Amino acid sequence: MSTSRKSSYRLQEKIIILDFGSQYTQLIARRIREINVYCEIFPFNNYPGPDNSVRGVILSGSPFSVRDKNAPLPDLSKIKGKIPLLGICYGAQYLVHGYGGEVLPSIAREYGRANLVSIDTADPLFRGLTPGTSVWMSHGDTIAEMPSEYRITGSTNDVKAGAFHIVNEPTWGIQFHPEVYHTDEGIRILQNFVIGICGASGTWTPDSFVESAVKSLKNQLGNDKVILGLSGGVDSSVAASLLNRAVGKNLNCIFVDNGLLRKNEYAEVLDSYLGLGLNVKGVDAGQRFIDGLKGITDPESKRKTIGRIFIDVFEEEARKIREVKWLGQGTIYPDVIESVSVNGPSATIKSHHNVGGLPEKMHLRVVEPLRLLFKDEVRKAGYVLGLPDLILKRHPFPGPGLAIRILGEVTWKKLEVLREADYIFIESLRKNNLYDTVWQAGAALLPVQSVGVMGDERTYENTVVLRAVNSTDGMTADWSRLPYEFLGTVSNEIINRIKGINRVVYDISSKPPATIEWE
Repeated sequence: MSTSRKSSYRLQEKIIILDFGSQYTQLIARRIREINVYCEIFPFNNYPGPDNSVRGVILSGSPFSVRDKNAPLPDLSKIKGKIPLLGICYGAQYLVHGYGGEVLPSIAREYGRANLVSIDTADPLFRGLTPGTSVWMSHGDTIAEMPSEYRITGSTNDVKAGAFHIVNEPTWGIQFHPEVYHTDEGIRILQNFVIGICGASGTWTPDSFVESAVKSLKNQLGNDKVILGLSGGVDSSVAASLLNRAVGKNLNCIFVDNGLLRKNEYAEVLDSYLGLGLNVKGVDAGQRFIDGLKGITDPESKRKTIGRIFIDVFEEEARKIREVKWLGQGTIYPDVIESVSVNGPSATIKSHHNVGGLPEKMHLRVVEPLRLLFKDEVRKAGYVLGLPDLILKRHPFPGPGLAIRILGEVTWKKLEVLREADYIFIESLRKNNLYDTVWQAGAALLPVQSVGVMGDERTYENTVVLRAVNSTDGMTADWSRLPYEFLGTVSNEIINRIKGINRVVYDISSKPPATIEWE
């Protein structure tokens, strides 16, 4: 979604992606939205069929083979031959296998870079492509025999039917992945399909989303009151700003200080919210959370305890507001997709901090202003809404806060030590213009003491871990290659300024196999 300003917005204009469980399905959607065209993802077996809003359909890849006994088999009777259709990898092979052709195991697994040595540039899908362009293959099967009405439009040295078009039908198939960066001209192929073949206008922008979302929220909420829990993060802040434009003072925001926030964070973020004209109440509940965490060392028990106390505090404050009918939530599109994924929701690695259970308990309806957006699109909408960098550029921060960065029992003393170490690290990133080069950074306090020397004295004190990662959406992450000189300076400052720490280490684990947080 670009940041160019457009006044028109056509929600009726969209591309549908039918998901067969591919790891790349969300990436296809992201690429299409980069072309300024709205799209939605549906499980292949839970799609009601196109209406007048649908300009075209894309079939995703899949970890399955079309020859598998339990292979996902879509019903395309309302789609194929009626509106533009593009099959990618598994999707292309299904269009062959399910309609009279033959798909067989590859002699050798076709994985990695390949070149389209033969391209029909007269075909609208490949218009403007460079002969020999690099594409990314990732499949164990290959198309061995094509149905008679299928015409090959692209080949690699190893894959003759690398791409095809069904004669006299707006249906195409490609055995490679145009959505990944390794396919050099993949975005052009998607653009040719979405704009050129499907006829989408490409006017879905942050500005148009904000305009349409506010209008929709006004119609949905009318004069009803809404409550929303703010965290200081991007999602809840942008959701609050959208709701504020729609219902004004009928939006009641609650910002809970759980005692587990970073240094000065509660005051700074609360001031930012008030500066935005939000109707927000700050609640100091730190002691209540720390008391509840006393004696708890298990990470999952910590998360559940913090979640339970948050719900109790939020509910108590919410009940002070009369005649509330809606609960606002910062749900974003990846959350929506996962809840209806082909193979069911992902396995729970660790529980998430939210207000689950509140809508039913308080008889509230839920409103989710951001449920159509990916994380990067949320930020772009936030810029349109005028949110400050303090909020929009803030690194992701876990709901349970510093509690899951203190391994072992959480105490006020440990929190103060960690807060200072974290503050030195984060402020040093900002001073050295490194903060915006990192997706997420923070410090963790280990229940490990080690021998050190300060002056002429032997010490036996705590260890702090610095963690910085780069990621797109947090599903995978790689450790950030921060300069050694920078890390050395930060380490010295932490040890010299904070009593109780005599050792600083840097975490160079990636996700997977590690997680971003230590607990």
